[in-house]
Amino acid sequence: MTAAGMITAGAAAPGAAAATEPRIDLKVLVVDNGDSPVKAVTAQLKSTGIPYTTIDLNDSGRPRITASFLSDTVSGRPRAKYQGVVLPNEAPFGAGSAEQTALETYERTYGIPQVDAYTWAHPDVGLDYTSEGGWAGTLDGREASVTAAGKAGWFGYLDGAFRFEDNAPAVQESYGYAARPRPGFTSYVDIPVPGGTGRGSLVGEYAHDGRRELVVTFNYNNSQQQFRLLARGIVEWLTQGVHLGQTRNSFAVHVDDVFAPDSRWDTERNCTPGDFDCAGGDGEGTTPIRMTADDAAYAAQWQREHGFTMDMVFNAGSGEEWKTEHGGTDALAARLLADKAQYRWVNHTYTHPFLGCVQDTSSVPWSCAKNADGSTKYMSRSEIAAQIRDNHNWAVNKGLPVDRTELVTGEHSGLKTLPQQPNDNPNLAGALADTGVKWIASDNSREPEQRAVGKALTVPRHPMNVYYNVGTAAEMADEYNWVYTSRADGGSGVCEDNPTSTCLDEPLDPATGYAGHIVPQEARIALGHVLAGDPRPHYAHQSNLAEDRLLYPVVEKVLADYRALFTDGTPLENPRQSAIGTEVQRRAAWQTALANNRVTAYRIGNTVTVTAPSGTQIPVTAPEGTKKQLLLGTSAFGTPYAGARSAWTTPAALQSALTLKLP
Repeated sequence: MTAAGMITAGAAAPGAAAATEPRIDLKVLVVDNGDSPVKAVTAQLKSTGIPYTTIDLNDSGRPRITASFLSDTVSGRPRAKYQGVVLPNEAPFGAGSAEQTALETYERTYGIPQVDAYTWAHPDVGLDYTSEGGWAGTLDGREASVTAAGKAGWFGYLDGAFRFEDNAPAVQESYGYAARPRPGFTSYVDIPVPGGTGRGSLVGEYAHDGRRELVVTFNYNNSQQQFRLLARGIVEWLTQGVHLGQTRNSFAVHVDDVFAPDSRWDTERNCTPGDFDCAGGDGEGTTPIRMTADDAAYAAQWQREHGFTMDMVFNAGSGEEWKTEHGGTDALAARLLADKAQYRWVNHTYTHPFLGCVQDTSSVPWSCAKNADGSTKYMSRSEIAAQIRDNHNWAVNKGLPVDRTELVTGEHSGLKTLPQQPNDNPNLAGALADTGVKWIASDNSREPEQRAVGKALTVPRHPMNVYYNVGTAAEMADEYNWVYTSRADGGSGVCEDNPTSTCLDEPLDPATGYAGHIVPQEARIALGHVLAGDPRPHYAHQSNLAEDRLLYPVVEKVLADYRALFTDGTPLENPRQSAIGTEVQRRAAWQTALANNRVTAYRIGNTVTVTAPSGTQIPVTAPEGTKKQLLLGTSAFGTPYAGARSAWTTPAALQSALTLKLP
C-alpha cells in the first residue's frame, strides 16, 4: 500500500486562498443510531486511541449538524473539525435534508471520508440491486476475500481470504448483501455470488459527486471475528492513514507453577483431593501433575518450531522441596535450566503460599482468620517480601534472565479476593516496594482494569480455560462437563445457576471432547482478544505442558489461525509482562487526556501537530516515510506495522508540540 499517495484529506478548500491550506483536526465524528455496526466502529476508534465526538440520533436534545458545527476559522485559516465521519448508513438525516446537505457539503469541501457502517445494496451507494445478479442472505460460514484493490490499499495487512463465523448453526449471526459494483465503486472485500455467477461486494469505496464513502453491506457487532479482521482497514480508510492512536496485535502466554507439582482432579469425587473443600479426599496417595525432563525438552523444541516464547512463571522453593523428597535430584529443573535462555522467566514466589489473609478452612467456603481484637489476620510484610526475594535470588544464582520488577503471586493472592477478602492485604504494597516489584499480575476475569497497589501497577491476565488440575484430555473433558452441564446431565448445575454461563447441550465425550470442542472454543476466545488489540497476557499452568500436553493444541491453533489471516508485515507480537503493563498504563493515561480535552491535534498539508499534557506519551499512526521534526533536522518516525508506521512518542527536545512531516 502506498499510503502517501492515498491521502487526500486536507486539500485546499474551494474558494480559499491558494496559499492557505485548511486545518484538519484529527478527530472523528460518529453519528450513532444505536445499532451494533456503529457501536463496533466506535469501539475500534476508542481502543485504537482515536478521539471522536458522538451525535446520538436518539437524543432529542442533540446538536444539529450545520456548517458551523462542522467547520470554522482559526487565525484566519479554514478549519475542518473532523477528519472522518462514521454514519449508520449513507443518509441517516434523510436525503436532501438540511443536516444531510450540510454534512455532504462539508465532506466535499474538505475531502472528508465517510463510512456507511451498514447499508443495503442499491444504486445510491454505487451498487446494483441484489436482484440484478446479486444476493442477500445469511453469511454464516461463507468465505470472503480481500480483492486486489483491497490488498493494494487499506486492507493489505490481510493475507486474503477469511471465513464468516458460524458459532451457532441454529442462529443467524451475519446477514448481508452481495452486489455488483457500478461505475465509481471499488470493491475491497467480496464473495462469490451464492447460486449465481461472478462476485458481489461486501465492503468497497464509492467515489461520487466529489465525495467518498466506504460502503459496508453486512451486519456485524464488535465481537465477531469478521469485523475484528476488517476493523483496522475501516479505520485506516476513514483517517486516510494519519491518526492519533495505534493498535498492534499481541499474544503472550504465562505458564504458572513451573518447578511445582499441581494437584489432580478426581473424576469420581468431582473435586480436587487436597483442596479443603474436597470431601473425603486429602490428596494422600494421588499422583500430582508435574512436568518431566522430556516435557521440558519438548517445550524448548516446540518454541523453536513455532517461533513463540512462553513465560515460565516459577516457584523455585517448591522445586527444591520436590528435589529433597525425591533423592536430591530433579531432572526437570536440570533440563529447564539448561534451556533457560530460551524462555522468559517471571517470579511466582518461592513456595506459592496464599499471600492474603490467613485462611480459616474449618468451614466451606473458607473465611479470613481473625485476630483477638476481631481484625483480619494477614500474612506479614516481611513474609511476603521473603517469598518474593528468595525466589528472585534463587533465579539470579541460577543465571535465569529474570526481571525483578515483575511478579505473579500464587492465585493472584495478596490482592483482594471476593467475597472473603474485599481489600488487598495491607502489607502487600510495602512488600512490593521492598523488593522492587512494579508490575503485579491480576486476574482479568475479576479485575479487568489496571490499578495501583502502592507504587506498583496490576497487569490483568486472561485465564485460559485449560484447567490447572488436569493432565489428560479425558480429565479435562470430565471436569469441563462437571462445570458446564446441567444437574440432569450429571453436572454440577453451576451453568444453570450462573446467568453469565451457558450449559452444554449434552456432556462432552471424554475421548474427543477436548480436541473437538474445548480446543477450538478456547483458541477462538484467545484469538478474539488478539484481534481486539488487547495486550493482556493469557495464563495456564505447568500441568498443561505435562502428560497429554494440553496447552499446545490451543496455542498452536491461535498461532496458525493468526498467521493464515495476516501478512508477515502484521506480525503477532509477544511482549513480556513489564512491557504489557507499560502499554496498558499508557493507554489509560491517553484515554484520560482525551476525556479531559487535553489533546489538540491537527494536520495542515503534510504537517501534523500534536500537543498533550507534559510527559504524556502520544500514540500516532502515519504512512511510511513520515519524519519527526527535531530542533535541527528530522528523524524517521515510529516502526513499521501493518503497512504503516506507529509509535508512542513525545515532542522532541526543547519543543512543546510533537511535529510530524508526512511524505
